[in-house]
Amino acid sequence: EADLLPGLVVDRYGGVLVAQIGTAGMEAMKTEILEALVQVLKPEAVLWKNDSPIRELEGIERYVETALGQVPDMVEVPEGGVTFRVPLASGQMTGWYFDQAANRALVARHARGARVLDVFSYAGSFGLQAARAGASEVTCVDSSESALAAAGETATANGLDVELMKGDAFDMLEALHADRRKFDLIVVDPPAFIKRRKDHPKGLAAYRRLNQLAMQLLDRDGLLLSCSCSYHLAPGELTDSV
Repeated sequence: EADLLPGLVVDRYGGVLVAQIGTAGMEAMKTEILEALVQVLKPEAVLWKNDSPIRELEGIERYVETALGQVPDMVEVPEGGVTFRVPLASGQMTGWYFDQAANRALVARHARGARVLDVFSYAGSFGLQAARAGASEVTCVDSSESALAAAGETATANGLDVELMKGDAFDMLEALHADRRKFDLIVVDPPAFIKRRKDHPKGLAAYRRLNQLAMQLLDRDGLLLSCSCSYHLAPGELTDSV
């Protein structure tokens, strides 16, 4: 949001651009945005990934459509020594969470010899980089079968071993606790639990519960990376919850 173009996200994968509009104002400028992208970046293909639920709050429809060229189903993203297979049209947001790259590198630096749990793993970005860094075992949890399939394909292509668990994160954490599983490094990177200000009390309770469940799985001296992308949750509130 600091680029003076609020409501517009554009991710670039080589010659392919994936753009997402989140506000009615940007939607009104859609034609001009595409013209500018073509003029400046000269892409081979452009995908409008306008399926975010936030659009409903703006009174604009949700859709995914190709604006230019032929958009591949998957692209390859090299990061942390791993070449990830990332879904575009069927993926989350604009495909890859580039803003978490520094945090993924931080986790990898602590991963050697560790038992790692990646919750809300999506395509395995945290977990698979931890595996490449020498983790003794990696478990990825996500509710999306297609996301876990992408993580599995990446693991196979890179010669990495990972356990994939499909299901609701809260249920999976409780099941792991019932099985007396323990981990040395846990990542919880959930979607926004607080999309609107009125959701704050319920969302804050969800963050507290999620982190509590994760902590029950931490072994002695274990490390927890806890994330939030909820605009209406102040950083201090997440820290207090943890």
